[in-house]
Amino acid sequence: MAETINRKGKGVRRSAAAQSRAATARKAKAKTSGAVGGVLALLPFTEEQLHKVFLAVILGGAVAMAWFVASLAGVPALAQAQVAAVASGAGFEVRRVQVSGVDRMNELKVYERVLAERDRPMPLVDLDAIRGDLLGLSWVSDARVSRQLPDTLVVDVVERTPRAALKKPGRLVLIDGEGHELEPISEANAKGMLKVAGPGAARQVAALDELLDAAPALKAQVAEAEWVGNRRWNLTFKTGQVLALPHGPDASAGALVQFARLDGVNRLLGGKVAAFDMRAPDRIYMRIPGRAQQALETKAAASGGAQ
Repeated sequence: MAETINRKGKGVRRSAAAQSRAATARKAKAKTSGAVGGVLALLPFTEEQLHKVFLAVILGGAVAMAWFVASLAGVPALAQAQVAAVASGAGFEVRRVQVSGVDRMNELKVYERVLAERDRPMPLVDLDAIRGDLLGLSWVSDARVSRQLPDTLVVDVVERTPRAALKKPGRLVLIDGEGHELEPISEANAKGMLKVAGPGAARQVAALDELLDAAPALKAQVAEAEWVGNRRWNLTFKTGQVLALPHGPDASAGALVQFARLDGVNRLLGGKVAAFDMRAPDRIYMRIPGRAQQALETKAAASGGAQ
């Protein structure tokens, strides 16, 4: 005779136990998620930034693995190509260029040199070579190039500061304080700028600045400066009057300060004197247009009267 066994009660107990375990798991998960969320909230990163970090870590692992495999094969070029392929496949290649620090120069000249890297895998980008290329631009004093993963090259340019317009035969060239030539400049655009002239004058611009700083009241009045005989300056003021200074930094600075004092008392600038010569120690010679001719005429008249 067949015997029937009722297992219903035991099934209910198992179901209850399973539900209890599920509830416990849900509570643990919720607690863990809350703890993780609390920790993430304390970090100084956004969720998007964290995703980028995780992506970079994953890429780094893939690149390291590719390099290791290729290195085992004993082929460095293959290793580099493998790394580049992995990076490119993950989206780590040059898509954008970000330039800062450009004010006076033509920004397109910077982009022309950097955009040659477009679509190149990031590991293959030679940052030093790009920087060297940028330093070849006349306006660039310094440049910093960096990668901003996953797809951007960041270029920070330090421009040279124009200081004067160098007079050359038939043209003007903008130069900085070190005498570095920046670019040609028209007479109209050079209006109001200090102009320098004479062989070797460009290399003396820093010394000229120091000289003019000795007499701040006159500095703004100087329109041109001519470097004469590779040893001294002739200054032309906005009035058109010329001041010949002695050679030597101390002597020229002393003469310029003395001239500033005389101008403050006697208003020399804007007067009848066309040229001042202070090359002789403790003396100043002044030339008034027409005075020599007037003296000759006076002398001739006196001679005629004596006859």
